[in-house]
Amino acid sequence: MDINSEKIQQIVQQVLSEMNGASPAKKASSGPVPKTSRVAMLTKLENFDVKEYPIPEIGDDDILVKVEGCGVCGTDAHEFKRDPFGLIPVALGHEGTGEIVKMGKNVKKDSAGKPLSVGDKVVTCMIFKDNPDITMFDLNKQNVGGADVYGLLPDDEVHLNGWFADYIIVRKGSTIFNVSDLDLDSRILIEPCAVLIHAVERAKTTGILRFNSRVVVQGCGPIGLICIAVLRTMGIENITAVDGEQKRLDFALEMGATKTVNFKDHKGIEALAGAVEDSFGGYLADFAFQCTGSPVAHSNIYKFIRNGGGLCELGFFINGGDAQINPHFDICSKEITTVGSWVYTLRDYATTFDFLKRAKGIGLPMSKLITHRYPLSEINQALETNLKMEGLKIAIINE
Repeated sequence: MDINSEKIQQIVQQVLSEMNGASPAKKASSGPVPKTSRVAMLTKLENFDVKEYPIPEIGDDDILVKVEGCGVCGTDAHEFKRDPFGLIPVALGHEGTGEIVKMGKNVKKDSAGKPLSVGDKVVTCMIFKDNPDITMFDLNKQNVGGADVYGLLPDDEVHLNGWFADYIIVRKGSTIFNVSDLDLDSRILIEPCAVLIHAVERAKTTGILRFNSRVVVQGCGPIGLICIAVLRTMGIENITAVDGEQKRLDFALEMGATKTVNFKDHKGIEALAGAVEDSFGGYLADFAFQCTGSPVAHSNIYKFIRNGGGLCELGFFINGGDAQINPHFDICSKEITTVGSWVYTLRDYATTFDFLKRAKGIGLPMSKLITHRYPLSEINQALETNLKMEGLKIAIINE
């Protein structure tokens, strides 16, 4: 049998990829790039129109990506329902991934220095423009809250600005990562997982979160469930999940929680705090993650934490209203250390790729987070499903 060196290299790459738990990435799509692309344009409240726009010629620093899929974020749902950012008309979708089909001549590497070529699978993070303080390998003292993101850009003459589309143009100044070693479901989950990688890194700055910590996670939507998975991959084993939906609590156990508390089973905060304490064998939590957008939930969570414990609040990505706490009883007398978490840094984004591999390696069912898959033509139904909270992660999948 005559096997040349190129064939041997292909076999080795495939074996290594399979050992890492990833499907071998497909290279360059066959066939020419079409002249137009469908784009799901939010034209008014609670209404996307799937429009067709010409695919423009890309510049020397641009990349044309064929979209394979994109998750529906709570931010997309807020924009769909209320347009809080005043962006309509807008092409939404920022949890997307796809395959490079065209590259400008100046594009050689991704934001982590990894080579890029046509056929590679990619995700974008943020558009930093000319901000020198946010780089890949800085000290990560600044998050990306002030940067732009594909899927939340004002419409312009390009139109291909969001991942709810057939194609997207990634322009000069954007971040992009080669994630060809991850399967489609993992790639769709990168953005929300990066939020939790960042939150846990923020929590670690308190010095309280350790291997043997008793940790409570309040809220078992996608964010809370991913939080549990991140903690589990770190080796933290004593995790109690708190939510009001039993199906979500059951899934929390699959994701690595050891105990669950359904707040609907307990009348009043004292009874609920007692149930959390019982779940830890008569102890309050060393650390808590507040993953809901509920001010009442924020007010309650202090009661779950021991004296000298820690709290990471990450549930408020929009203004959800004021929370009532008692500074003496909730913070001062307990000496609770609190950190807030907002989005992620570039390094957190890259760390997420390794987290997803680790989660898969220890058998966490990350793909089960994606409970509903819709084609682009049914994007209005996808957003309605999200708003009804009928599933966990909703995704738009292109065929």
